[in-house]
Amino acid sequence: MKNQSTKTSICVIIPTYNNEKTLVRVIDGVLNYSNNIIVVNDGSTDSTPNILGNYAEKVDVIAFEKNQGKGKALREGFKFAINKGYDFAITIDSDGQHFPEDIPSFINALEAHPDENLLLIGSRNMSQEGVPKKSSFGNKFSNFWFWFETGIKLEDTQSGYRLYPLHAIKKRKFFTNKFEFEIEVIVRLAWAGIKVKNMPVKVLYDMSERVSHFRPTIDFARISVLNTVLVLITLLYIKPRDLFRRLKKKGIKRFFLEDFLGSQDSPKKKALSVGLGVFIGLSPLWGFHTVTVIFLAMLFKLNKTIAFAFSNVSLPPFIPFIIYLSSKIGQYIYGVEFSYKLDDLTKDFVILEHLETYIVGSFVLATIASLVLTALSFLLFNLVRNKNVIVNNG
Repeated sequence: MKNQSTKTSICVIIPTYNNEKTLVRVIDGVLNYSNNIIVVNDGSTDSTPNILGNYAEKVDVIAFEKNQGKGKALREGFKFAINKGYDFAITIDSDGQHFPEDIPSFINALEAHPDENLLLIGSRNMSQEGVPKKSSFGNKFSNFWFWFETGIKLEDTQSGYRLYPLHAIKKRKFFTNKFEFEIEVIVRLAWAGIKVKNMPVKVLYDMSERVSHFRPTIDFARISVLNTVLVLITLLYIKPRDLFRRLKKKGIKRFFLEDFLGSQDSPKKKALSVGLGVFIGLSPLWGFHTVTVIFLAMLFKLNKTIAFAFSNVSLPPFIPFIIYLSSKIGQYIYGVEFSYKLDDLTKDFVILEHLETYIVGSFVLATIASLVLTALSFLLFNLVRNKNVIVNNG
């Protein structure tokens, strides 16, 4: 990079498709800050090939015969950059909305970071005059799902002005080729432990020049399908994986002290998390406990670790006892009595003959146990907090 002291090798990737009105300005602007430029011509049918011909000795060009999508263009650009030995790639759109003079800010932010596990996304001021309302809405929609899938809150997840760590890109196989790729890549890198952060950048929406290829119906549908898949992976794999990793790394005692008793959450929030976990764990949602408890913990902003841990009250050795007790409570509510014993549940699972009784009893048991343990947990967490305050104050 020009006039930069960074020890890493950084290139700038410019994906373009029919942006003849702004392409020259973008390339010339980037040349003021870098000589390491890769332009990916995604099957343009305008004068783009002629324009790029004028930069033959200044930039590397990748050309597709037919349009394949922004995601595919970025993926090919990354592959080319990796083969040339670059460590990072800054991506900038060719429609003129980004300002090349923000490039040094990306470099400075990278140099200030303690390691190279960093992905920066340019944060645009979506409330400024001239920003289309549909773009602002789409960004808020994307921000929410990114937070749900990663736990990371960002102000802008849709900006194409980014700095990518190519070492992390190299290790992964991606599956999307259109606009949704820019969501897939940041979510999966966040799952891999890469720090994903926003950095303020300027933005220009000149509708007389800007050409957008985003198709609201079909591209929004693609993004929705992708987010559905990512949410399922989050609930079924990522959240439980992260919990067990912390447990394995810290050990049971340290995990309990730090993630349960030592959590910065209030006693009320911790106690409600215990109650939620117990309620879901004792409810007749067999096979869906993990998905349900993590989803609800995220929805109500409770402690996911505590809620998930206490949802495991229904571990296999306890299941027959839970079912038996639920059935007995249901029989009491309905005023009936069935003759099977606890041993019958482990042999023939005769409870299925009286499923309604079991389900009602199960929810009653879950509610009672949840309320009792919420109250006890609240007292315990308050006691621990007060004890810590006394110790800290000498």
